[in-house]
Amino acid sequence: MTALPATIDRLGIPGIVDVHTHFMPEPVLAKVWKFFDGVEARTGNAWPITYRGDEEARLEQLRGFGVIAFTSMLYPHKPGMAAWLNGWAADFAARTTDCLQTATFFPEESAGADVAAALESGARVFKSHVQVGAYDPRDPLLDPVWGQLEDAGTPIVIHCGGGPDAGAFTGPGPVAEVLRRFPQLQLVIAHMGAPEYSEFLDLAEQYDRVHLDTTMAFHAFMEQLAPFPVAERQRLVALGDRVLFGSDFPNIPYPYDEAVAAVVDLDLGDDWLRAVLHDNAARMFDFERAGRRPSD
Repeated sequence: MTALPATIDRLGIPGIVDVHTHFMPEPVLAKVWKFFDGVEARTGNAWPITYRGDEEARLEQLRGFGVIAFTSMLYPHKPGMAAWLNGWAADFAARTTDCLQTATFFPEESAGADVAAALESGARVFKSHVQVGAYDPRDPLLDPVWGQLEDAGTPIVIHCGGGPDAGAFTGPGPVAEVLRRFPQLQLVIAHMGAPEYSEFLDLAEQYDRVHLDTTMAFHAFMEQLAPFPVAERQRLVALGDRVLFGSDFPNIPYPYDEAVAAVVDLDLGDDWLRAVLHDNAARMFDFERAGRRPSD
């Protein structure tokens, strides 16, 4: 962790913007942690939760890493959850001024109204988890969702890659079809699209509002499961204004500084690194490099 202040100072940024952190109602988070606790029995690969403290402890830790803005990524796995989660997230953002108010949705009759209400309440970023939700992003029930978010220009961090376990609707195909219909959607492809890195880079090159987040990518833990192709690194340079830092805090099986170091160690230059750790997200969420809080 001691390397983080030096990196921040060297780059001349006020801090890190982490677009992929998880804060959610405690009973929901407990179920998420229970899932990860069972990973070793299912796969043989342990996934310890490194930051398993209470909410206040986790907030203090995240800020201690030099993070000046973050999200509360949360997601439903069945109908009827989204509105409740959005209400909790709005309250969390109201009492946590450095959190970018986050919302979510599910393919159900109320989806359009749920998103409209979340936008009205101040949601600045949405989370879509195609794998956990086990839904098709092309579902007609989501048409009013994509339409509203395209019109609003609100980013959607979407877990749609096939890692760690492929689902019926993961992979670049379904998302590509959504983008053909809603080409101005500001999608942020979580985990760089692992393991279909190249295909999601293709989508980012085709659609100029598609971004990618670095969550867990490039770290040795992920490299063992789904290595990022070395030959594709130069494409990251060309897309340097559309790569955002994400960590998956607190649900990562290694220290936070290693998540940052994995990105630093790509050695793609300070301009690229400055953009990824701060400037791209600061521009996306429209707050200044001087360190203005996301709620100001």
